[in-house]
Amino acid sequence: MIQHVWERACASKLLGRTLIATDDERIAAAARGFGAEVALTREDHLSGTDRVAEAAGRTDAEVVVNIQGDEPLIDPSAIDLAILTLLDDSQCGMATLKKRLSSDQEIHNPNVVKVVTAGDGRALYFSRSPIPYNRGGEAVYWKHIGLYVYRRELLLSYSSLPVGPLEETEKLEQLRALENGIAIRVAETSYETIGVDTPEDLRAVSIRFQESSTPVSHHG
Repeated sequence: MIQHVWERACASKLLGRTLIATDDERIAAAARGFGAEVALTREDHLSGTDRVAEAAGRTDAEVVVNIQGDEPLIDPSAIDLAILTLLDDSQCGMATLKKRLSSDQEIHNPNVVKVVTAGDGRALYFSRSPIPYNRGGEAVYWKHIGLYVYRRELLLSYSSLPVGPLEETEKLEQLRALENGIAIRVAETSYETIGVDTPEDLRAVSIRFQESSTPVSHHG
């Protein structure tokens, strides 16, 4: 699965360097086996963002992309879209992606994180619950795609930001940014993703790979 993510990340037109950050020598050995550059990190990180920050701190990169290792269907063009979204907004320290949801099953699935945004595309809130609450209107729901682009200064200081009650409640670390007044720009994409969080997700991804080695996806 990690190899699929790495190969797709390497197909991005805007990424200059791709690292696999891990604290597990077994993962590192497997990654080196398929030609990836590895950054071994400490074992005591509380989140993936902290691990990425340690690895990024050893480089001179001004913009850093955090690509989750459980996204084997990640679209290289979606990575580029997220990068351009941050570069186009000098007032934002972070950028990410959203996709419109149409499945009631996904809308009510707590493993599918939802996001609501303002008219200017900045995130208002992320939640495991269906948001907004529908009292009879034509509610539109958006899935948050777990891909983050950071400006270097913000990323390196992220772990020192206080954890607020919303992050504690939802167990979503991106809420730390919002609770500390940091703007997150969110771009719309139609690229379909399946993050592998459960055995059911793994089966769904396996089916997709059986159907086609190159899933059809487009972003807007």
